[in-house]
Amino acid sequence: MNPLSSECLPQGVRARFIDDVNGATFHILESGYETPERPLLLLIHGFPELAYSWRNVMVPLAQAGYHVIAPDVRGYGRTSGSDVQYDDDLRPFSALNKIHDMLALVMALGYRSVAAVIGHDQGSPLAGWCALTRPDVFKSVVMMSSPFRGGPESLPFNTANVPLSPAQPLTINEDMAKLNPPRKYYMNYYATEPANENIWHPKQGLHDFLRAYYHMKSADWKQNNPFPLKALIASEWEKLPRYYVMDLDQGMAESVESEMPSAEEISACKWLPDHELKVYSQEYARTGFQGGLQGYRRNPGDKDLAVFAGRTIDVPAMFMGGKNDWGVYQTPGGLERVEQRLCTKYQGTVLVEGAGHWVQQEQPEQVSRILIDFIKKNT
Repeated sequence: MNPLSSECLPQGVRARFIDDVNGATFHILESGYETPERPLLLLIHGFPELAYSWRNVMVPLAQAGYHVIAPDVRGYGRTSGSDVQYDDDLRPFSALNKIHDMLALVMALGYRSVAAVIGHDQGSPLAGWCALTRPDVFKSVVMMSSPFRGGPESLPFNTANVPLSPAQPLTINEDMAKLNPPRKYYMNYYATEPANENIWHPKQGLHDFLRAYYHMKSADWKQNNPFPLKALIASEWEKLPRYYVMDLDQGMAESVESEMPSAEEISACKWLPDHELKVYSQEYARTGFQGGLQGYRRNPGDKDLAVFAGRTIDVPAMFMGGKNDWGVYQTPGGLERVEQRLCTKYQGTVLVEGAGHWVQQEQPEQVSRILIDFIKKNT
């Protein structure tokens, strides 16, 4: 297989393979490679995205003086091992192994530090983990569209002296199934075996599925007017759109099909014209989605993250999202945790006007300016 064709990429961005990176061959895009000894920026994509998702911010970042790289994350695109099956070993897709991937990639390129690691969607917590676990390498972090959920949690404390109170079971999934109409959370659905087939071979076709999915989560879908939720309870979660809290009897392909944009809307979509969407549909037609979906599953390797219990992110950090992105608020209290407890050198939250979930694609000029200001301030 060849790297992604230059015909698909902006001038100043190239694609190539990097061999022997934590047991894999990584496909990367890069810009600003012509000049040696530039500070490195690492851009980590989310789901269902690719390194290609960063195409329109890479050149502005390079023009600001940086060597910019964006890999197809393990399981995605042209990075080796993207032919993933549901029953495959999950441990290569653990957070710790993905941190290893990013660290090994940086080292393979001849760098011992990264000026900023920037992650979007599923890449946001990975960027956060990189900064938390190796602050000596990842000197600052930008988390985008998805607040860093999950660890590092605290380990049970003083249980030898004080009896541990039994944990109360969380019933939100059962409670959502009792709503009218019954609902389910998309991450739980994405962890199931049928999810890959549903979105890989949908009845409307893969290209149209991706068009509807990208449209419905963008600022172009006028129903996206998000607000903070009060609590992690079914009556609050049911306020989320169907791409987050789905009808119980539907897959994701069916959940977004009714919101397929018109031919006129597609023609007017400047941030994702059809020839650019075709890069995604052609790549995912070849690989399927299971490599990315592995990231939504309970991974036995993630128990090893307990060694970082109680740690904070101690490098300069910020969060960025689209003003029309429900992803910012889907986990009640998640953004506040990032702002108030997780990051000791937090430098602010920015919500970008005119952007939904795909903020760096929908508003690349604004995102580039914000990123450059943050990185320059902290290097």
